[in-house]
Formats: sequence, C-alpha cells, structure tokens
Amino acid sequence: MWLFLTRRLRMWLILTVVVPLATGVLRRLGRTLERRRGPSTVSNALLKAGDLGDRARTTLRGGRRSRRA
Repeated sequence: MWLFLTRRLRMWLILTVVVPLATGVLRRLGRTLERRRGPSTVSNALLKAGDLGDRARTTLRGGRRSRRA
C-alpha cells in the first residue's frame, strides 16, 4: 500500500496522523505513571515528549511560541 503513495503524501500522513497520536499516547502514559507512583524521571520525560509534539504543531501552524522565564 505504501508503495503507491508518493513520498510527500507519506510524510504528510505521518506528520498529521502518527506524530499527534504518538505524543498523545506518551502524555497519557506519563500522567498514568505519575498518578500511580508519583513524579519520576520517566514520567517527566514522557510528559515532556507529549508537550514537544504540541509545541512543534503550534510552531508549524504559525502560532507564536510562549516564552518561559
């Protein structure tokens, strides 16, 4: 199936479908882990990975980045 799709269409599908799903799953895993066992390095890393997808999506849409102090 992938053979018949152009490279650009495959990349668009991955960026619009797979990446948001993956970051959502990572965020959900981080929250679940944090709720069960408290904050840890692993749960913080999973939450940051989920936030990274949101920031990238906002930046690519032309939104402004929020400045953190």
